[in-house]
Amino acid sequence: MAKRRKAAKRKKTPALWTTAEVNLLKRLFPTNPTSKVAVKLKRKTDAVKKKASRMGLKKSRKYLKSLGKI
Repeated sequence: MAKRRKAAKRKKTPALWTTAEVNLLKRLFPTNPTSKVAVKLKRKTDAVKKKASRMGLKKSRKYLKSLGKI
């Protein structure tokens, strides 16, 4: 009998961001919780954090103040 090989684990290719998603991220990220932005974009929170970081997006001063972080 021939032995079966174990299937190699494949990394999932990350989904590309559309222009509409990027624009929505730019608009929502500074003033909303990251988890809510992720739900709106139907993406994982970590993916939203990473994309925002790569784009240089930051939470607004007003938003951070509302959280008591400033």
